[in-house]
Amino acid sequence: MRDVGTTLAMLRKEKGLVQKELAALLNLSVSAVSSYEKSVHAPDLAMLGRLAEFYGVTTDYLLGRTEYRCPPESLSRYISMDYTVQDMVNTVLSLDSATQASIVNFVKYMKHLHSKSKSKT
Repeated sequence: MRDVGTTLAMLRKEKGLVQKELAALLNLSVSAVSSYEKSVHAPDLAMLGRLAEFYGVTTDYLLGRTEYRCPPESLSRYISMDYTVQDMVNTVLSLDSATQASIVNFVKYMKHLHSKSKSKT
């Protein structure tokens, strides 16, 4: 189980921010951001909520209780005209394990193609 500080540092780096930029965006001191990321101090509940909202993850993800990042409300987001994320999840779960494995392989392949085309730009 990863700690809150490690997760916060990883998310900040994923956003391409340095501590000073994050501190300015969240109206914190740089030392507060640093102490959170080094696990010297833990963010209080209100700050934990703000950080989760800022990074678009759940508080459970920040706390290391789950590897699932997305807030539950993202399940109702439409990914096509006819399907929400939840519809897609339910469809995949209704299939046999071999078909699920094929879908996972296809998604990995599509992600690879996407990252290749993104790196060319």
